[in-house]
Parts: sequence; structure tokens; C-alpha cells
Amino acid sequence: MAAPAPALISVFSSPQELGASLAQLVAQRAACCLAGARARFALGLSGGSLVSMLARELPAAAAPAGPAGLARWTLGFCDERLVPFEHSESTYGLYRMHLLSRLPIPDSQVITIDPELPVEEAAEDYAKKLRQASHLPRNLSRPSSPPAKAFQGDSIPVFDLLILGVGPDGHTCSLFPDHPLLQEREKIVAPISDSPKPPPQRVTLTLPVLNAARAVIFVATGEGKAAVLKRILQDKEANPLPAALVQPHSGSLCWFLDEAAASLLTVPFEKHSTL
Repeated sequence: MAAPAPALISVFSSPQELGASLAQLVAQRAACCLAGARARFALGLSGGSLVSMLARELPAAAAPAGPAGLARWTLGFCDERLVPFEHSESTYGLYRMHLLSRLPIPDSQVITIDPELPVEEAAEDYAKKLRQASHLPRNLSRPSSPPAKAFQGDSIPVFDLLILGVGPDGHTCSLFPDHPLLQEREKIVAPISDSPKPPPQRVTLTLPVLNAARAVIFVATGEGKAAVLKRILQDKEANPLPAALVQPHSGSLCWFLDEAAASLLTVPFEKHSTL
């Protein structure tokens, strides 16, 4: 297997400029996918500061697609806390409140966990939903065409785009440093009951799914991320941090950083400004 392509690092003057460029990139990738043979766009979202960033920028960027185009989007979540959707820690709950109320993607196209299940069953249930989304009703496909697939791939869902964050400890999704889940190769979704970051019970996509994606974008802002980004993007550590293990096999990998987050990097990067 060929080595993964090197990551493209893009640095923006501010989180606001980063957010605007990120939203435009999402909209552009969606348009390309909708114009392709599958006529579908599968997007995986992460929580944290990404919720407010995407809520601020994505509705306007995606508006040209119109309701018919957005009906062909499928949203999943890269990880989720096992809390009720009304809880302040629920990633889906926050997106439902701040983004999905302004982005008319059908509820049937938003794939969520069942927070009422025990964590092991919640992971199995979410994996089942992702696999079921591989085949969608014929009325969502193009006329005289086979049923559209939300995801490429059969055993492993292939997202068109995953948007990931990174913690100060180098974790991404709910994959934490030195945790056994980093060795998971069979499950596409895994439960975690001992998350070092509360709440302890979570459901997360695994590395095989992250590395099967057609495109992955990491987003990191603020000087609090500078040291860990240097470790991930510049230092060649014998025991790589979880975010450094995300190396799509055949897809693209990009890092969107603001100047503060990139302040310790000496590797080449592209400087962007929307001004």
C-alpha cells in the first residue's frame, strides 16, 4: 500500500477567517459529491468549538444547494457522549439547537446514537445505523438509477468528509493517548467507559473509519494547542498521539489552524487570509 499523502497545513489570521474558509470548503466538497455518480454527501462532525464555528458560517455557505441538495446530505458524528440530547454535553443536541435549526437537512439523514442504551449497546446500535445508511430509499436517488448510497464502502463506511478536533493531550474523537481503543481494528464504532475527559461514557468512531475517509480536516485554534500541534505535525514520536494516527489511506488530510495554534511550527504551511 502506498504511503499516505502528506498533510496540507493551512494557517489563518483568526478563528473567524478559518471558520469562513472551512464552511466554504464543506460546501464545495458537498457540491462535488452531489454532482458525482452517488449524488450523496456524507459528513462526519465533531463537537467542541466546531459547533459554534459551523453554526455561524455553514448555513450561508450551504444555502446555494437548496432544500433538494441538502436532502442528499447525510450527517454522522465522529464521537458522542452518552448523555440525553437535551444535556449540555450532547454533541448532537448542540448541533440540533445551533446548526440544524438553520440547515434544513431531513431528520432521517442525521444519524445519532441512542443515548438511552447502555454504552456497549449504543455503540453497536450506532454502527448498525451507519451500515444501514449505505442503502437509502430509491426516491432519494437519481431517476432510473440504483438506490443511492450515503456512504461508500460496505464493511467500513467511507465518509466524504470528516471534520475533527484535537485536544491539548493529542486526543481526537474519543480516542485518547495510550488507550486500548487505539488498537481496535474490527469495530467501526467503539464504546468507551473510562474516558479521561468527562463524561466517562462515550461512543466513538475508530481509526479504521477515520483512515477510510475520502477527506479529513483537523481544526485547531488558540495557543493552548500550539505545543501538541508541534508534537503531531513536526516531531516524529515513537508512540504517536491519537491525532497523529489519522492518516487516510487514499484520502486527503488537511489541518486548519489559526496563527496562535501554529505559533510553534517550523514546518512549511500555507498562510491564508480572506481579507
